[in-house]
Amino acid sequence: MKFIRTSLCAALLASATAASADPDLTAPEAAAAVSAGKITLIDIRTPPEWKETGVARGASLINMLHPQGAPGFTNALLDKVKGDKNAPIALICRTGNRTTQVQRYLQSQGFTQVYNVREGMAGSGAGPGWIKRGLPVDTCSTQC
Repeated sequence: MKFIRTSLCAALLASATAASADPDLTAPEAAAAVSAGKITLIDIRTPPEWKETGVARGASLINMLHPQGAPGFTNALLDKVKGDKNAPIALICRTGNRTTQVQRYLQSQGFTQVYNVREGMAGSGAGPGWIKRGLPVDTCSTQC
């Protein structure tokens, strides 16, 4: 398992330098787009993080530390968007660091509309975050 995590992180970091990281969404913009059915929000944090804070309402959960590495993560994401690499996707994590890396990785894999909620769930220099903004959060269910 440690090897898989290490190889996924290495793949993400290697691809992070290969593609440009844009565009971004604020947490309120992402919440509105999810509510309107215009975007698929993917929470890439780990199960303990989902349990600790809950998850953004409407988010699908895909642990970036997928047991099958980067290909497993990519396949799980493709399942969520019905195989459409042009589908609009927004990524959220705790503070926007991991989503920046995953955004670049997905762009290098041919995904064309990958948005980054850079302020994340807990907030960062990009903004106060989903939770502090009072946006809807659901408790972590059995899928965590």
